[in-house]
Amino acid sequence: MYELERETAVEIVAEVCELTRRVQDAIVAAGDALTKGDRSPVTLADLAAQVVVSLRLARRFPDDPLLAEEDSAALAASADMTDRVLQQARQHFSSLRRDELIGALDRGDHPGGGDGRYWVLDPIDGTKGFLRGDQYAVALALVVDGAVVAGVLGCPNLPAVQQGADHGSLFSAVRGSSALSHSFDGAVGDAIHVDAITDPADAVVCESVVAAHAAHSVQAGIAERLGISAPPYRIDSQCKYAVVARGEASIYLRLPRDTSYREKVWDHAAGSLVVEEAGGRVTDLDGRPLDFSEGRLLGNHRGIVATNGGIHDRVLEACRAELGLD
Repeated sequence: MYELERETAVEIVAEVCELTRRVQDAIVAAGDALTKGDRSPVTLADLAAQVVVSLRLARRFPDDPLLAEEDSAALAASADMTDRVLQQARQHFSSLRRDELIGALDRGDHPGGGDGRYWVLDPIDGTKGFLRGDQYAVALALVVDGAVVAGVLGCPNLPAVQQGADHGSLFSAVRGSSALSHSFDGAVGDAIHVDAITDPADAVVCESVVAAHAAHSVQAGIAERLGISAPPYRIDSQCKYAVVARGEASIYLRLPRDTSYREKVWDHAAGSLVVEEAGGRVTDLDGRPLDFSEGRLLGNHRGIVATNGGIHDRVLEACRAELGLD
């Protein structure tokens, strides 16, 4: 079940990864995006990627709505940005009109929830990594009645495991089926699996490159409680879910920024399913499975804990002790 959706999502994400690579290669070649603090390259990639995904899904599954991060408001103040997005999107849809571009972006306004089926998209997850020319992810998932049933992660700069594979990695999962690796030319690779570590002291913790995102000092305290001595694996975006799913790290923690902060569904829908179907476990800090039925936010959860499964309860205990949670 949902194998057609998996196959279609893999094709779409692979196509969009080509688009985002073009934009990233251009800003790396220019060499000035970071020094100027210019976010326009990632805005261009975000919007163009969302347009392509939206249009592809509308053609393949016309009755399925889309919940996505971006909308056309980002174009309102800049005719130049509209032209640039249109130029990128026309490399995939040659006759695309401006009004069609706007409509494709604003298709992503689905409110989410627990009824019916809809797709969830993060067109560029990992803004800072993207601008550095480093890691980012394209994440697409299908939600049915509040549960993620299929997900695809495209990680264009994450080295592939397969011998002779193209640069980058692509992963998919279907609920109750498997998590698979793919090459960007569409070939299906092997099933991926979390590691078999049962002693938390042997684990590697995966965390964000930017300290403000990951609370490095807090995570170091959690690692100390678990007896972990290995240095953290620092990487941007939902690529963290990918490296846990294929056994390169055992733990990924997304700690709450404050008591009011709630995670966004597009930051976790695809990645969490890939980890679970690779044999891992994903919960909040209270040990509850993620609930995607509450709309565009994971409204009922504090933090995210993803592990290989075997050490999950002990990781939760260490997190709660370090954070002083009841």
